[in-house]
Amino acid sequence: MTAPVAPWPLSGECMVALARCPATRGDLPHGISPLRGRVLIVAARYDASPVGAYRELAIGEPARLGPRLGWCFTTVVTTSNEARMGGRLNWGFPKELGTLDWSADGNLRTLRWVERDVVVSGSVSRRLLPMVLPVRALQRRNDGPVVVPWFFRGLGRLAHVSVETPPDDGLAPLQGEHRGVDVASTHFVMRPARHPIGIASTFRAPLRAPEPALSLSAPGD
Repeated sequence: MTAPVAPWPLSGECMVALARCPATRGDLPHGISPLRGRVLIVAARYDASPVGAYRELAIGEPARLGPRLGWCFTTVVTTSNEARMGGRLNWGFPKELGTLDWSADGNLRTLRWVERDVVVSGSVSRRLLPMVLPVRALQRRNDGPVVVPWFFRGLGRLAHVSVETPPDDGLAPLQGEHRGVDVASTHFVMRPARHPIGIASTFRAPLRAPEPALSLSAPGD
């Protein structure tokens, strides 16, 4: 089974929050350094993509790759096997398959990761505002570290986003209420990954890393 190469246009709805995380959640891939800061939470329902509709939950930890600051996504669960493969091969996202239930009831949005009983919910305001939310992902494929710039664009509403987990779950440090936004009519493009070269230059990487796509350490480590 294969998945389309980047770029990927996507549309749908997502909740985005920045969460304080009092505990270190583990090591990042080789070459990517952790930073202190807020963890990025993205709970999304994609209605259209190159592989069809799917739902996804992604957790990005603040990180640095040379002079480049961004988030390294260390937990990503998706409902589509094609999205899982595309995320790994194109950008080095450590995607896994899971069951995600998305529900909307008035101003409440909820995404539940069934296997781990993790719930991300957002109470959204009524006022709609045009929003652009830039994101820089710092990942590692087996051909080295890559930079993935992208952004959400759509109609956003401020939201109180809460995270609930079992007490012994690896995401438990993210429990609680966080400030965020709900972006409806989301449109964005996942662009091809880029290899960082030097201080200011970033060159386009191969569209797809050879399998296995993920490498959490340097060759020979």
